[in-house]
Amino acid sequence: MNVITIEDYKSTYWPKLDSAIDQLLTQSPGDYIPISYEQIYSCVYKCVCQQHSEQMYSDLIKKITNHLERVSKELQASPPDLYIERFNVALGQYMGALQSIVPLFIYMNKFYIETKLNRDLKDDLIKLFTEHVAEKHIYNLMPLLLEAQSTPFQITPSTMANIVKGLYTLRPEWVQMAPALFSKFIPNILPPAVESELQEYAAQDQKLQRELMQNGFTRSAALSPQQCATFAVV
Repeated sequence: MNVITIEDYKSTYWPKLDSAIDQLLTQSPGDYIPISYEQIYSCVYKCVCQQHSEQMYSDLIKKITNHLERVSKELQASPPDLYIERFNVALGQYMGALQSIVPLFIYMNKFYIETKLNRDLKDDLIKLFTEHVAEKHIYNLMPLLLEAQSTPFQITPSTMANIVKGLYTLRPEWVQMAPALFSKFIPNILPPAVESELQEYAAQDQKLQRELMQNGFTRSAALSPQQCATFAVV
């Protein structure tokens, strides 16, 4: 293997990686990305073998941090009616990008991050999203999620599920901000129901039935109060 100087790394190898990372971070689901994964994988391998892991890791973190800061600013400019959906897109797009970025840098992760830093690349990159996006928006996002939860069909169930599960992955203690909301999507968040609370659960279910019927669902599709109580017991 030819010697790769720091100048070679900066002028030839990192620009290839930089361009590939750009495309991966901004791709939409189903997009065709015109990059050679084999070539990128080979670049990373050669740079690791030539002792450029520390510089490459630093460049990668800086690159992704700058991207996430731009994402955060774009979210800050979003109107309330688009805020939830845009946060969902940003979260999904980033997590999707990590599925490609982390494997491409597997050699750097194994021989530098895990060995010398005692960390994991995926954990580090998830932490970047937490610090540069989620933490900055959680106090604006949560009230909107709670409002959407109380207004049926304001956002799709899949969007709500994606965001709540994503927030839990990023920082489990955020459950304390809205335990009832998180409990709808994360198992075993709340303590087991006690018998004295069953009537309250049944009343909540009946309220949901009325809301469903107001939005076009037939009465036959709704559960009876007895069924509500049965499911509450379960």
